[in-house]
Amino acid sequence: MREHGGNIDLAQQRFGGRPEDWIDLSTGINRLPYPVGDVSARAWSTLPSRAEIDALHQAARHAYRTTAPIVATGGAQAVIQILPQLAPSGRARILAPTYNEYAGVLSAAGWDVQEVAELDALAKADLAVVVNPNNPDGRCHTPKDLLALLPRVGRLVIDESFADPVPQLSLASEANRQGLLILRSFGKFYGLAGLRLGFAIGNSPDIEKLAAMSGPWPVSGAAISIGCRALRDDAWAENTTARLARDCIRLDTLAQLQGWCPVGGTSLFRLYEIPDALAAQDKLARSQIWSRVFAQRPAWLRLGLPGSEAEWTRVAEVLAG
Repeated sequence: MREHGGNIDLAQQRFGGRPEDWIDLSTGINRLPYPVGDVSARAWSTLPSRAEIDALHQAARHAYRTTAPIVATGGAQAVIQILPQLAPSGRARILAPTYNEYAGVLSAAGWDVQEVAELDALAKADLAVVVNPNNPDGRCHTPKDLLALLPRVGRLVIDESFADPVPQLSLASEANRQGLLILRSFGKFYGLAGLRLGFAIGNSPDIEKLAAMSGPWPVSGAAISIGCRALRDDAWAENTTARLARDCIRLDTLAQLQGWCPVGGTSLFRLYEIPDALAAQDKLARSQIWSRVFAQRPAWLRLGLPGSEAEWTRVAEVLAG
């Protein structure tokens, strides 16, 4: 089993407490989620229609500022799982360190997988993967640099799961180019990871193939109802982006008071270098605050942003203590 954040069951086994006692900062999920509101009984009791799925696609095109073909999926992870089936296995190169599911899924499907440290090292790959902004270090690449790479690889997959607050980085508007595939996550920015909603954006042949592999009802009626509403709520997105920017500064300030060194992150999580990340994780966990550490980087600790003022107060008190 590959390491991930969000494993509150493990935190409970080690440190006790009920799930509701914990502040889960081990993921990059917005802790002030989009207000779900009412979901009709029909969304739960009937199969989604083609027209309803098309309406969700249109809402996603609006939010992601694209006219390219798009398909809704059960989260960005659902696309990652079927990604190896888009083409015969070959050489896969992944810009790393990054989200570890890409290497695991591609290796299991028989691809020759290599993780590389620089963008240029992806050249000549049959499949190249870039997470932009990157998880966990927040490294970003400009659309110009990524488009320059596109002719040098067989297929370029750009995971934009953390790009909602930085739309200027997105290549969604260019996604109908041959060989380019964009992945978007709904649950992180909108704070509704349990809804399991994401999108793939690309050229028609790739999207048609992904849609066929995803089946006739790739997402639930509830996901369609909430997604259509949220993806067209520009005011909420703008206000949330501004709040997240302020909260990043707020968390970095708290961390630096403890001598932690900010080394990266995005608008939804921060990454710190400290002498002993495991010890810091234990300190936070004893007060039911869960964080993310990395076995290969023992000095790295990642924290999501607290949500309510009560959460901010608790995190500040534990850090200061």
